[in-house]
Amino acid sequence: MNRGFSLYLDALRFGAALVVLLSHWAYPRFTEGRWIWIRELNLGSDAVVIFFVLSGLVVAFAAQTKDKTASRFAFQRLTRLWSVAIPALVLTLILDRYGAAAYPAYYDGWWYHPLGLAETFWYGLSFTSQWGTDMVRLGTNGPWWSLSYEAAFYLLFALWLWTSGPRRLGLMALAVLAIGPKVLLLMPAWLMGVWLWHRIEAGRLPNPTNAAALALGMPVFYALALANGLPQGLTDLSAGLLGLPHTYGFGFSDEFVWNALLGAMVTGQIWGMAGLMAHHARMRSDAIRWLAGGSFSLYLVHYPVLQILRPVLASNTDGLLGDALLLACTLLVCYAFAALFERPLPALRKALRARLGRRAPVPRDKPAPARV
Repeated sequence: MNRGFSLYLDALRFGAALVVLLSHWAYPRFTEGRWIWIRELNLGSDAVVIFFVLSGLVVAFAAQTKDKTASRFAFQRLTRLWSVAIPALVLTLILDRYGAAAYPAYYDGWWYHPLGLAETFWYGLSFTSQWGTDMVRLGTNGPWWSLSYEAAFYLLFALWLWTSGPRRLGLMALAVLAIGPKVLLLMPAWLMGVWLWHRIEAGRLPNPTNAAALALGMPVFYALALANGLPQGLTDLSAGLLGLPHTYGFGFSDEFVWNALLGAMVTGQIWGMAGLMAHHARMRSDAIRWLAGGSFSLYLVHYPVLQILRPVLASNTDGLLGDALLLACTLLVCYAFAALFERPLPALRKALRARLGRRAPVPRDKPAPARV
């Protein structure tokens, strides 16, 4: 993975996180409907599919090139999640409890689901809030749902890599039963990212003409799909094929057919960019690296921050200037959070390994195979 392509992935990661923030900022209770078109286009949900494809690509790359044992893979994935998730969960609890007490009218709605302390930490840190038949919202932190999906994908991927034979079948069957079909409906997009990494690693890149067609054509196709109502059409079609009046009971997987098509579009676009970036290996941008370095915090912290800032800023959030102020303050808090918890991750991992008394956790594990 050369520097130019890696930089593009960073830009895409930050862009997707920013779109999710904007999709929530666009709710009328925050910006009085001035940006409702972002909600109507459902851009935030589509941005999460970009995250899933990126995750599959990056995790497959890491498993093959760096995290070559089951224990190291688990260590890397869990520290990545928990280093941000634990403080984000604490921050969510503090902001929600204060906000609900000080500004009850702003928390009286579907967007706030108060839970007990034990229940919040169980669902939050086990990443099981969407597994099985559960569809639990952690306070105001709606975006937490996707971590439940990510953790499930990591688990199944690890079982596939580091088990075999009847043991693999048994463990994966148990995992599938625990995770449930709802989460698995969005796994195709994640697996497309895995497939894409192996195409790139094998040097199977499109030629410059085809690469440009994919890189530019997929966004155009996406725009045309939105303009013609294709997402809703596919959702209605999938409900009909399943014999259901609608797919609302599938939670965040209710657009699974559209999400699979969108995953294919994202995969094609990134593959095209990989072909184009093969000739721009030395590209560099510290600004993009810095923005992407706080994207997980931006994604996971922005919603409870938006929710509390709106009443705190009160009259200062009227009109377009107020919208800009609310957005700027939210970004400031999210990146301050990232400076405290997300960016120090390498140092945290180093300290944990030193405390465990070894450079890598359990080095005797079976290495991952060259192909997935």
